Order: sequence, then C-alpha cells, then structure tokens
Amino acid sequence: MTTERLLLIVEDDPAFARTLSRSFERRGYTVLRASSLEEVGTLLGSHTPTHAVVDLKLDGNTSGLACVQALNAHSPDMLIVVLTGFASIVTAVEAIKLGACQYLAKPSNTDDIEAAFQHVAGVAEVELTNRSTSIKTLEWEHIHQVLAETGFNISEAARRLGMHRRTLARKLEKQRVK
Repeated sequence: MTTERLLLIVEDDPAFARTLSRSFERRGYTVLRASSLEEVGTLLGSHTPTHAVVDLKLDGNTSGLACVQALNAHSPDMLIVVLTGFASIVTAVEAIKLGACQYLAKPSNTDDIEAAFQHVAGVAEVELTNRSTSIKTLEWEHIHQVLAETGFNISEAARRLGMHRRTLARKLEKQRVK
C-alpha cells in the first residue's frame, strides 16, 4: 500500500517552481504550486498536502513565514521545508516556531529537500564550535531580524535601523545568497 505524497511548492519564481515540480513528480510526488499566500489559501480549501516547500521571500516583500503558519494551522502533520536566499538565524528560528520541520539556504536541490523531509528529528551529536560570531554576522542577523519584523519592508526596516533606505538596499544586495 502506497500513501500519496502531495507536495505544495510555494515559490514566486516560475522557472524554479517548474523545475522543482518536475523533479519531485519524477520521484513520485503529486505536486501543487502556489506563488502567494492567497493562492495557498485557495489550494488549502480543496487539498491537504503532506509536504510543502516554501520560499521565505515571496512576490516582492511578502514573507513566506505567513504561508508556513497557514500550512501548519491547516495540517500540523505536514512536513514543511523553508528555502531561502536570505538565510538568518532569526528567520530560521521563526520558521521552526511556526511549524517548519527544516530550513535550507539556497541553492538547494531536490535531494537536499527530500533529505530534509526525512530528517525531521533533531540530532544532539551536532558538532559545536568555539568560534565566536563576527561583528559582520551579528549586523547581518540584526538586519534580518528587523526585516522579518517589518514583513521585509525595506523602507520601514531602514527607518528602524536608523539608516538610509538605499544604504540598506546596498547591504542586502552585497550579502544576497543565490
């Protein structure tokens, strides 16, 4: 007896979503796609996915964390993996608190995502390092915390950080993870 694996991909980049869909379909998943929180809500009206892959930053400045929250509220047993090109400790913690089982930085492929679905439980044997966090890393994490708090609104985040909007935009462009 096989159980259906219904995967919802929440991604606003159509090319990446299409590639990911095809790859998961070849692995036996039935795939649904959405590019916004509204589309997720519509799909949840008629489907209950068993798995989900959610991009952290959707259509401009919308946070995928709202999608994670909606998916978890709809089905607490759903395995949700958050993908992001804007990884930070703050958003990782929030994603897990809201119901994601894993958080992966882009670029991640289908193998990485499927492994994340299967590796739900934490591992106590993770190696701890004695390396202290750099000032740049702390700044980057603080910027991302403020961005998450403002729903990725760059103008509001810049105001809260006490910097010009263009300065913040430049910092974000320099640190972009592709």
